[in-house]
Amino acid sequence: MKKKNQRNFCITICLLVAFILWTVAIRYLDVQAIGPKGSSVGFATLNGFFHNLTGVNMQLYTITDWLGLVPFGFVFGFAVLGLIQLIRRKSFLKVDFDILVHGGFYLIVMAAYVFFELFVINYRPVLIEGYLEASYPSSTTMLVMCVMPTAVMQFHNRIQRNGLRRCIAWIMIAFTVFMVGGRLISGVHWLTDIIGGALLSAGLVMLYYSVCSLRISKS
Repeated sequence: MKKKNQRNFCITICLLVAFILWTVAIRYLDVQAIGPKGSSVGFATLNGFFHNLTGVNMQLYTITDWLGLVPFGFVFGFAVLGLIQLIRRKSFLKVDFDILVHGGFYLIVMAAYVFFELFVINYRPVLIEGYLEASYPSSTTMLVMCVMPTAVMQFHNRIQRNGLRRCIAWIMIAFTVFMVGGRLISGVHWLTDIIGGALLSAGLVMLYYSVCSLRISKS
């Protein structure tokens, strides 16, 4: 079990380091002003080729934008669950450990979003209502790929019926694939934005899993 925990944290660190290196590469490699209003983006040749390949589908952008509210429903639901436990058990320390970790995880995701809104790596390949918006990492990709997998882990521990548990998991996986794929081909992000969002999400989700697994192994 100790080796498994070490492997989990090793994978976590590798994913987060990969995200940092990917971000640095975007800032400095093949940077060209190919975006609207002369905005620059790294890996310009790759990003420009893929953007020209997919084009822009604002209808798909709108659909994925509205469906981006779905993960917030899960965030709200787990927040309510934690609050109910806190009220009933009358102690913060008596709230389920994985719920507390989940809350901390959401705060980290929120902090990452705010950070990249303040420190812009690059802007979208299209104007949104006439304005340039921060594009890296894809916030929708990050939100979906952080919230849905951790929700699946929560349901795995809290739903006893295997059939129902699998059904919910597959639905949530399909939703995640649709959202990330839809965001990719809608043309409102550069390809590197999606990859960056996926790398950061994978690292954060692995961190959540590693912390929860460590607690279980010690109990």
